[in-house]
Amino acid sequence: MKQTMNTKIKQVLENIVQRFKEGDIPEAIAYSTFPIPNTPASKWSLLNRTLMFISGTSDARGFRQWKEVGRYVKKGSQSFTILAPRFIKKQSEDEEEAEPILAGFLAVPVFKVEDTEGEPLDYEKIELPELPLMEVAKEWSISVKAIPGNYQYSGYFSQDRKEIGLASKEEAVFFHELAHAAQQKVLGELKKGQDWRQEIVAELAAATLCKIVGKTSKHLGNNYRYIEKYTESTNLTPWQACLKVIRDTEKVLALILDWKRPPPTLSCSVTRERSKNFPLEEKQVNEQIG
Repeated sequence: MKQTMNTKIKQVLENIVQRFKEGDIPEAIAYSTFPIPNTPASKWSLLNRTLMFISGTSDARGFRQWKEVGRYVKKGSQSFTILAPRFIKKQSEDEEEAEPILAGFLAVPVFKVEDTEGEPLDYEKIELPELPLMEVAKEWSISVKAIPGNYQYSGYFSQDRKEIGLASKEEAVFFHELAHAAQQKVLGELKKGQDWRQEIVAELAAATLCKIVGKTSKHLGNNYRYIEKYTESTNLTPWQACLKVIRDTEKVLALILDWKRPPPTLSCSVTRERSKNFPLEEKQVNEQIG
């Protein structure tokens, strides 16, 4: 039994090392930092939540934990392993009570929510409104689902799972993630993690789409602050960063607004449209970019 447990633990660690080699751990950690609130995984370590994400789910529990919420593991489902600390109590001659000491880790099998059936979970009862351009995501075979937020993030796009998760009913959040999906279709594969070019493209495209579908610009200040945040790692001002990616953003927008056409080819950069957000004459813009 001990040898079997050690083998499982070794497999888990080797999996982590392999994912580091493949370069997708930063993305996994980014999503794992914000677990679904009030689920067992929200109390797990970051390592275990990362293992959960790379196993392809955002909610995983043990067999009995699923049973407690009225759900049951489907026959033939395969578990994956997380690591739970194992403590022992070591009695000291000078102390009255035993002091718990970490003695190692235990391999604990858990099952993905996708491998269960039964009563709906609290976060599955969240409903999204009818969002503009939802048909684009459908045409691209991207699933869009509501997720509970925790005030630190509003949504995500997973290029591996072809999935958009929204913790907000705002169109701007959906448009931001849809823009990421468009970038993947044009570029082939997005860079792992929070790349400043990709984020500025998505935010500029979202602001532009809000204006195109007739929504107000109530989030324009937030758009600017978001872009400003991602230019901190560069030597550019937000305005300069937008200019660098303006041509590619136009192509991303063209793909979203007419998704039945073959996707255009993007250049190396990525972003933005000529709207009142950054009031430049077209001639000025062309001269700035060169």
